[in-house]
Amino acid sequence: MIPDPLPTLEPRVRERRQGLGVGASDLARQVGISRQALHKIEVGDSVPGTLLAFRLAAALHCRVDDLFTLRGPARPPTLRARSDAPPSHGPLPPGTRVALAHLSDPAGGEDLLAVPLPAGAFHVPADATVIATAPDGTLSAQPLSPTHEVLAAAARTAVLTGCDPALDLLVTHAARLDPSARVILRAASSLPALRAVAQGQAHAAGLHLWDAASGTSNLPFTRRALGPATLFTLWTWEQGLLLAPGNPRGVRGPADLGRADVRLATREPGSGSRLLLDSWLRAAGLPHPPAVAVARSPLEAASLVASGQADAAPGPRSAALAAGLAFVPLQTERFDLAVPDEHARHPGVLALLGAARSAAFRADLHALGGYDAAQAGEVWQRSLPGTDPPLSLEAQP
Repeated sequence: MIPDPLPTLEPRVRERRQGLGVGASDLARQVGISRQALHKIEVGDSVPGTLLAFRLAAALHCRVDDLFTLRGPARPPTLRARSDAPPSHGPLPPGTRVALAHLSDPAGGEDLLAVPLPAGAFHVPADATVIATAPDGTLSAQPLSPTHEVLAAAARTAVLTGCDPALDLLVTHAARLDPSARVILRAASSLPALRAVAQGQAHAAGLHLWDAASGTSNLPFTRRALGPATLFTLWTWEQGLLLAPGNPRGVRGPADLGRADVRLATREPGSGSRLLLDSWLRAAGLPHPPAVAVARSPLEAASLVASGQADAAPGPRSAALAAGLAFVPLQTERFDLAVPDEHARHPGVLALLGAARSAAFRADLHALGGYDAAQAGEVWQRSLPGTDPPLSLEAQP
């Protein structure tokens, strides 16, 4: 909690001295201090001791109370913002550290978005701390730096959402490319990431959503969810089955996931890997088998297999490499960045795209294994609203 500010002394020495026509050097000499020390007292940078205060009052023919007034603590500045968390998550507790970004609210609420920082995010500086939450969900927050500096930083802050851990690497390269721009990464599966952009909770979404009906990734979902937008290539990757080292169950493809001796860890509805898994199972003529666990990210899926809690899980080759797992490739898939036209010139978005096009990022990503970033940062498709009904982001296709 931020401690309450204490009262301070408001000096009126200069006003009294100038009113009597006494020079600063003369007064300083009378009371036995330097002119510099007197200046600090007059501007409030120094509080005199009791004896010196009485000497000043005697020299200026007044009472000490005429020279110094106890001033109550100034009310700390506050900012109004909205939380990026859905109402069902409840209000953010007072004292929560938040980063701030300027992002217009389609619903007409506050344009300042508060993104809560994890309790263990010691390396991420906060812009403000939450004071309270109003019944309508609006936050009041106390800035941790001068308000004008916080607002200037918020205007250059982009919120990126997506699930691939390689987005962390992209954000790091973007910070190197343009230190004045900031990107806040919020982890979310592909469909919730797209929903966040549509609802004014993010500037851009990294997504991989396979549409089996059209045989196209990302474009059908983006076209139905957003207004005019652009899909930029970030990378392509191999998706398939994450398996225990050495593949002791002998899993060769989706058909083996129906076996009683194969424990499946699945992904949550709305994730790109879940869409792929469902399409693979349909093609194999299998229903979705019971799952021993539901992973919230590719690395969590890999961890479940590596720890022996599951025998197989859908995910990218990069996750298998990171966890030392066996891998059965099934499909090469696009991972794109969806950016609405209104955010296309945002400094944070431009930094992301510039970083994606840089040789340093492409080499760094290639070194991880499982990624092809040859066209990273390049325009792939324009997405314009079509005649199809809007995508229901609450329901799963």
